[in-house]
Formats: sequence, structure tokens, C-alpha cells
Amino acid sequence: MKRIVVLFSGAGSNLEYILKHLHGKELEVAAAITNNPEAGGIAIAERFGVPVEILDHRNFANREAYDEALVQRIEAYAPDLTVLAGFMRILTPVFTERVRAINLHPSLLPRHRGLKAIEKSWADEHPEGGVTVHWVTSELDGGEPIVQYELEKEGFESFEEYDETIRRIEKEALTEGILKAFNLS
Repeated sequence: MKRIVVLFSGAGSNLEYILKHLHGKELEVAAAITNNPEAGGIAIAERFGVPVEILDHRNFANREAYDEALVQRIEAYAPDLTVLAGFMRILTPVFTERVRAINLHPSLLPRHRGLKAIEKSWADEHPEGGVTVHWVTSELDGGEPIVQYELEKEGFESFEEYDETIRRIEKEALTEGILKAFNLS
């Protein structure tokens, strides 16, 4: 069975979706790692009996030192793939050149790389927004797309409604992207 390590920084809703829909079925979530000691996803991983590690980036001198420690923790689980599911860190080549990883991004890349992508997508001139699951490279949100889900912006009453829909479809896109990365779909 294929093994993944999931990296997250926040509430863990994407992690929870992976655990509910893929873990113990198509693959095994070998571990979950967060950079945020307050992340809600910690309790979710524990509830599913998945090993969870907290590697607080504030305890490291720089990005490279953090990424080196992160790579070592990932390698200890020998995953076939690492999945960035709301992991809010810009990764250095220390990570990107050694770890086979995919990332979930809440825009139709190459539009709106980096932070505030949902807000930027909502405000731009394009009639559609969406989400992208892509390979992680040393270029921020620049890797080859695996899956893109497109969403027409027309018909949404508010940014909040659009944001909620993006956050819902990104979970489906991420699980499809994981399966496609393994050629399981």
C-alpha cells in the first residue's frame, strides 16, 4: 500500500478529508507533520490514530535549517509521496530537491501564486476561479499541475460564499490529485 506524509499548518480540514476518504483504502497516511503547535489538525490526526509531529519553524535559525529537519522527519516515515495540505511555508531547495511532494493551491495556477490567492482570484478580471494540485518545485506554486478544478464566479452572492465553495472543492481536488500522482485514478 502506498504511504503518504501530510504536512499542514491550520485547522486540518484537508487532512481530515484525506483520512476519511483515502486512509486505509487506497493508501496509508504514515504521519502528519505541522509547523504550528496550535494547529487544529493535531487533534484530527490523533483521533484517526495517525502519528503526528510538531516541528515549530520558530525554533530554527532559518528556512534551510527548518527544511533540513523537516526532510529528516519525512524520510523517517519512508513515504511514497508527501502532501502539502494547507502547509503555510515557503520551502527551500533543501526540501524541494529531496522530497517528492504535491501541493494544494486555491487558485487556477499560474494565476495568484502565494498568499491570499482566494481573495486575489475573487477580485480579478477572470470569470472563473478554482483550485490547483501541483508538483512541488523550487519555484513557489510553479510546479506542473496534476489537477485543476474550475469554478465560474458568476452567481456567487458574496466573497464568503465563493471562499466556502473553493474550500469545499479543494478537498476533492486534493484527493484526486493524490490518486493521480500514484496513477490510481
